[in-house]
Amino acid sequence: MFSYSSNLGRVQWSPTFVQELLPAAEKTALLYHLSYLCLANFPNLERIIRSRAVETQLLFGSSDATMLKCILTSENLVQSLFPMLTKAVEKNKAILAVKYLEKARVWIKEIISEVDRIVEKYDLHNKDVASSTSDVVREKLDTDKKITEQDHEMKQTENSLNDLKSKLQKNTEELTEIERKINCKSQEIQEFARSITQTSKGLGIFAAVVPFVGLLVKSIYDAVHDPENVARMKALEAELNNLIADKTALKQKQWQLELQVIDWQMKFAKASFDRNSIPDPIHLNEVQSSLSKIQAILIQLKNFWENVAQMLDYLEQKTFVGEELIEDLAELKDEFLESIEIAKGAWSSFGAGCKKASVIFKLQTKDAYKFLETSPSSLSKEQWQKEYESVKEQLQNIDPLQSVTSSDTPAITA
Repeated sequence: MFSYSSNLGRVQWSPTFVQELLPAAEKTALLYHLSYLCLANFPNLERIIRSRAVETQLLFGSSDATMLKCILTSENLVQSLFPMLTKAVEKNKAILAVKYLEKARVWIKEIISEVDRIVEKYDLHNKDVASSTSDVVREKLDTDKKITEQDHEMKQTENSLNDLKSKLQKNTEELTEIERKINCKSQEIQEFARSITQTSKGLGIFAAVVPFVGLLVKSIYDAVHDPENVARMKALEAELNNLIADKTALKQKQWQLELQVIDWQMKFAKASFDRNSIPDPIHLNEVQSSLSKIQAILIQLKNFWENVAQMLDYLEQKTFVGEELIEDLAELKDEFLESIEIAKGAWSSFGAGCKKASVIFKLQTKDAYKFLETSPSSLSKEQWQKEYESVKEQLQNIDPLQSVTSSDTPAITA
């Protein structure tokens, strides 16, 4: 009986992952810009921020190169591997199919190494940004020794800021818990879907060739006639959708709180600036959070490719090498060929997502850091305020919610 091993590692992945990447990348540049503005008239700290921002720019350029490799591999799967597998299956040539799968594994091994290298770069870069934060704090302490009194306005601003931070922290904790529940429910859906494939040769082949859980669930609805299984799957999906709705509401609240925090931070920074005191480097902390988000997406990408490599190995060993399963494959040739056609469309969608990610990294590398060309210390108060208002408006226009539903649906897995 052909079945897809339930012991293989799995990672959720969505072809719309780019919608999670976009706000994180945009936010990184804008937060650097705010940090740059806040440290006007402190030349040493200006240089530090400029240096770190340039490093981020270069890292985004390397990330773009990595996405291009993902694009090319997706295209190779669609344009080369799947047509070759189709030909091999049609002619019952298992050895030829094994050769093609081995070629695909070489492509994927290269991607895994490339993404791993980029993830390590993000880790090192984030440590550099943390070091820069410490530099700002150190210089701030030295400067603040000269200032012994805070006026009433500064104290009120600080209290308002701390109150908002407390609310944001509570919201973040609630969001983390919802995300944990979503992951558990998604995993439950995946495991249930996989369990159904154990009892169906046709679905087993589909699960091995098409590593996209959303499509697998659809195929279950199309092919499975057991009312209990269908009812259970629909119930699980309804539970997941309710959790996603809760996450959407929390995400909206989180973003509004973040914007309020940033606004009050800027008020506090401006008050500090007027007193010739160095503002807290809070925006650099948020830069680290955005970079960590991008790094996490790339780690998921690496894990996804590793699991696809496992899938191909399983497909080779259990389908084309084991004689029993070759017989199954001969019986289910039409199902196998249909699965390959569906896989082509799914991988094309994945490749399109990688192309959008590439465009994001390109734009960030090219345009988002032009503010570094002008020293904030050279700006008049009016120019400084105008630039701040522009950055604030751009932050408000970021939409972190557009992908909540699509990114949490278990669309791709291996």
